[in-house]
Amino acid sequence: MTEVQGTDEPVRTHAHTSVAAPEAARRAELVDLVGEAANRLSPALVTQTRDALAAVADRLAIGVEHSVVALVGGTGSGKSSLFNAITGLDVADVGARRPTTSQPTACVWGSDATGMLDFLGVPQERRFRGESALSGPSPSEMAGLVLLDVPDHDSVASGHRLQVDRLVPLVDLLVWVLDPQKYADHRLHSDYLLVLADRQDSMIVVLNQVDRVTEPGLEQVRLDVARLLVDEGLGSVEILTTSARDGDGIAGLRETVRRVSQSSSTARIAVRSQLDAIASALLAGLGPDHVDGVSIEAAANRLGETVGVGAIADSLAAAARGSGAPVTHVREPSRARAEALRQDWLDAETAGLPRAWVQAVDAVTPDAASLAERATSRLRDLGVPSVRQPGMIRRLQTGKLEKSGNDVRAGYLAATNELLQTVVREQLAPGRAELAKRESFRAALRDGLLMPTAG
Repeated sequence: MTEVQGTDEPVRTHAHTSVAAPEAARRAELVDLVGEAANRLSPALVTQTRDALAAVADRLAIGVEHSVVALVGGTGSGKSSLFNAITGLDVADVGARRPTTSQPTACVWGSDATGMLDFLGVPQERRFRGESALSGPSPSEMAGLVLLDVPDHDSVASGHRLQVDRLVPLVDLLVWVLDPQKYADHRLHSDYLLVLADRQDSMIVVLNQVDRVTEPGLEQVRLDVARLLVDEGLGSVEILTTSARDGDGIAGLRETVRRVSQSSSTARIAVRSQLDAIASALLAGLGPDHVDGVSIEAAANRLGETVGVGAIADSLAAAARGSGAPVTHVREPSRARAEALRQDWLDAETAGLPRAWVQAVDAVTPDAASLAERATSRLRDLGVPSVRQPGMIRRLQTGKLEKSGNDVRAGYLAATNELLQTVVREQLAPGRAELAKRESFRAALRDGLLMPTAG
């Protein structure tokens, strides 16, 4: 086991591993993010996420950059001859040299695909590079492909078949090779069909050795095989015909295989889907997309009411009209009222968020006593403007007195509201800084969602 730099967890890797950079980088980002946000997520979600990321690491270690085509069939179907014909090599065991394929054989183009072939149990001596063929397909057109000649499915009793549950998740195209003279004895193996029935676009049937069948006989075989596929729930699977000996149909089969090499591998798509699922679960764990939060102006108005700003403004207006003396004392709110005000703001700022985020915002938000002291001290520093009492003549000008009182009142309320908005912002600032971390986590998760797949 080795450590991956920049993460908080060990990541399992295998020797000679070649992983796809975008997926590995995305996984590393998610590991870092979970490490940073762990104390703001539920313990169950953290555990689930780390387990899923470990599974992705294991899958990346196998390799996702190659598309896998597997030739599967029974003894005597000629799939090993097809393997040689497709690759232009003479390496797969055929005919009298070995009546059954007892070990998997692999041909790769583009890189060694070591992690994947290790996982599939392909012996070192059964691994070949397509670029070494003197004839055969263009290496550039097959880059990124792994072609497997899988041990005969009907040799399962001898234990010489690749484990289906290891092969199927990696396969991008399963080529079932049938002998047209013995196809009824080699029904599609249920272990494969059961797991591939929902992936008909990832499977084809090849009737091989058609040089041994008359044209009318071949047509009948095609009809029988088509009926067999329908019975197995695979009615849309394509049927091709080939002759490895004569070369008939080999070019078409090669082209089908080549098209697979140009597409994103099933493994790559699966890893991207896993990463998207992990990011989506984390997004859900961070709470709703948007929280309205506190309206600063409305909060300042309510805070002003709590400390008696309105009463002072009314007294100033009355004094300007000559009907009373101004009130100059700013009262400090009761602890209960300050607590209620703080709690209402906290509720608005964290509405719908997970408990851990609510607790984090609560922990950094100044307490009610601090709020009350800050508001009253700022207002006392601001002071109350002096108001000149109107003279006898001016008292007779009622319209002007009303306007004068309204102007004094509005001026004081505007000045105090601006000041109290600053107090509200200061009160909310630490909590909003905490919430900004949540938004940065959400942005990082959203940026990596729906990773594009080529092909």
